[in-house]
Amino acid sequence: MLSVSARKAVSNLSLAAGLTLFAVLSTGCVTTEKYNALRIERDGHYESLQRAQSDTSAARAQAASFKQQLDSLIAGGSNSSALVANLSAQNGELNAKLAELNNRYNDLMSKVGEGPALPVALTNELTRFADENPDLVSFDADRGIVKFKSDVTFNSGDAQLLPAAATVINKFAVILGSPNAKGYELLVAGHADNQAVSAPTRARGHLDNWYLSSHRAITVAQALIKQNIDGRRIGAVGYGDQRPVASNETRDGKASNRRVEVIILPTTVVNTGTSLANPIAPMPAVKIEQAPARPELNK
Repeated sequence: MLSVSARKAVSNLSLAAGLTLFAVLSTGCVTTEKYNALRIERDGHYESLQRAQSDTSAARAQAASFKQQLDSLIAGGSNSSALVANLSAQNGELNAKLAELNNRYNDLMSKVGEGPALPVALTNELTRFADENPDLVSFDADRGIVKFKSDVTFNSGDAQLLPAAATVINKFAVILGSPNAKGYELLVAGHADNQAVSAPTRARGHLDNWYLSSHRAITVAQALIKQNIDGRRIGAVGYGDQRPVASNETRDGKASNRRVEVIILPTTVVNTGTSLANPIAPMPAVKIEQAPARPELNK
């Protein structure tokens, strides 16, 4: 049977399907040759990360199969000790493989930020956008991340955009469709604090923090697509409470952890010539309609 740490590694790896590569550029002065060389190197890291994710998904499926067989044998009181021993040995080998994949993933993620940053003009535009909407948005210029604060973007325990948030996201879409940003890939990542979701939240289809963070990311992605951002540029992923940026022991820390990030990747979209009107399938409990404002927000 898989150990707790192995199951956690599998879960974390399988749910990071949209893992990002972005870049840091502290000054606006860099030669075209150096820019292109760094970009090629970064794109190589991106492809390696995708392969690592694929390998991890396969390993996770194999682990689940072994665990199911072991659980079935144990529950049925089988005397097939040789088969149990064989499956246990295979599980041990698989755990070692998962540990290797996890190390590989961590190595690839450590290379994030080594390539060229966003263009200066785009960075300036996003900085102005965040300065004009400080209650709802912040912008990390070093990492190319626009962060929407969940408590003023959604109602508590819900994934419907509040009216003010929808207006700001529409303005954001204008920037993403501008010549400075057009063509960059986007990863929309939802995050939650570690507070368990309430019964009304579960009734809306957000069964836990994984669901809630994923649904919120999808809502923002769909809102951008609705504003004519090409769906081929966008990926959406939910991290639940696995990527906190502050302590969940304080009220302010929890609020900081509830967020939706739009990461602008320094990679360009390959034009397939296929028109995708809405490539992100909507979740059953997620709607794009604006929700009425509610004064007390805690999730």
